[in-house]
Amino acid sequence: MTDASSPTLPEGEPVGRVIAMPADTNPEGDIFGGWLLAHMDLAGATPAFQVAQGRCSTVAVDGMVFHQPVSVGDEVSIYARVVRTGRTSVGVRVEAWKRPRYGQESIKVTEGVFTYVAIDAERRPRLLPGRE
Repeated sequence: MTDASSPTLPEGEPVGRVIAMPADTNPEGDIFGGWLLAHMDLAGATPAFQVAQGRCSTVAVDGMVFHQPVSVGDEVSIYARVVRTGRTSVGVRVEAWKRPRYGQESIKVTEGVFTYVAIDAERRPRLLPGRE
């Protein structure tokens, strides 16, 4: 793990908040990375849906870095911003920050770039609005 406790601020808009619960832990008592990844995927879809003006599907996660563990009771806030658009795809940088149960300081715990593809009713890729 790298140190992410530097005094930086989240990048992007707030798109989700959740409390880590005991059922979300691995045998060591830390929150599963997959649990966190799922929440980040859901939250990152918000700006992708706005850009695509409709349904999207996750096709890739790039550069996922876990800086700090998340513990039971931590409040996890997720921030996202669009970093690129293609003909059918939207790249969204997603950051997750934790605030310990009895603390005030927020600490970045993970980040990554999620790629979503706009899809039609038959679940096939479609052009983003304005790309016709």
